[in-house]
Amino acid sequence: MKVLLIVGPTAVGKTEISLRLARSLGGEIVSADSRQVYRYMDIGTAKPAKHELEQIPHHFIDVRNPDEYYSAGEYGREARACIKNLLGENKVPIVVGGSGFYIRALVDGLFAPRISDSQVKEKWRLRIRKEGAESAFAYLQKIDPQSAARLHPNDTQRVIRALEVYEISGTPISAFQESDKTPADFSAVFVGLTRKREILYERINSRVDKMIEKGLIDEVISLKKKGWGPKLNALRTVGYKEVFDFLDGAISKDEMIRLIKQSSRRYAKRQLTWFRRDSRIHWIDLDEHDEQKVLNDILGLFTSNS
Repeated sequence: MKVLLIVGPTAVGKTEISLRLARSLGGEIVSADSRQVYRYMDIGTAKPAKHELEQIPHHFIDVRNPDEYYSAGEYGREARACIKNLLGENKVPIVVGGSGFYIRALVDGLFAPRISDSQVKEKWRLRIRKEGAESAFAYLQKIDPQSAARLHPNDTQRVIRALEVYEISGTPISAFQESDKTPADFSAVFVGLTRKREILYERINSRVDKMIEKGLIDEVISLKKKGWGPKLNALRTVGYKEVFDFLDGAISKDEMIRLIKQSSRRYAKRQLTWFRRDSRIHWIDLDEHDEQKVLNDILGLFTSNS
């Protein structure tokens, strides 16, 4: 059994390509986006438009409220079950997204991450020396309550490790520890979409401007009225934390827009760095071919891959 995975950085054009692929293959889209799982976060996460969601069935969009916990491990287990059901119905699952940990959880299972950063470790050591172990542990309780429940506040070595993993990966270390480490029982055909950096950055900047025009600020005001704020993991992300700062009067509107663009470009760079490490991905530069050629190449890879 083969499953097509379309990966790449934010704003590269995954949605457009995946919709056309789904029409060609009679497939359904399995989203692998760690923020599109949340309801009421439509504009800031660049969810597909309503008419697109109606045309092609999508899975793992709007499955949790912003204040509900959802880990990469949970996604991996649930997405595997979804794919198994689709294959059983002779439908073609097309996994689409830019969340590296979601993709890893789905295909490989999540193993304890081999990631480390001495500067991040030292930052937390300094904070503990200045503010005490309680300060770092209190933050751990907010971002990873499962790990905090297992650790003593004075076990600073393990507390710092948990904070380090979260700061680098954006995923709590408990998500790795809870997850299924068994590889998937399907054959993954990876396609990575990319563009020249200057073009990708232009697309990111343009997307942010369109988000503002579509009502991103009003979307955040609506979230705030529901009692949800930037302390939630789901909202402490690009495009939302900056708007909360603007609404709180901490920054100007122009500065808010500048920061969203800057953070989005940095996020795209991190996504590319992550995916470039995976030798299974066949990369296609969208700037070098027209869309039909790209579609034909992807379909060729999928149908010929054994």
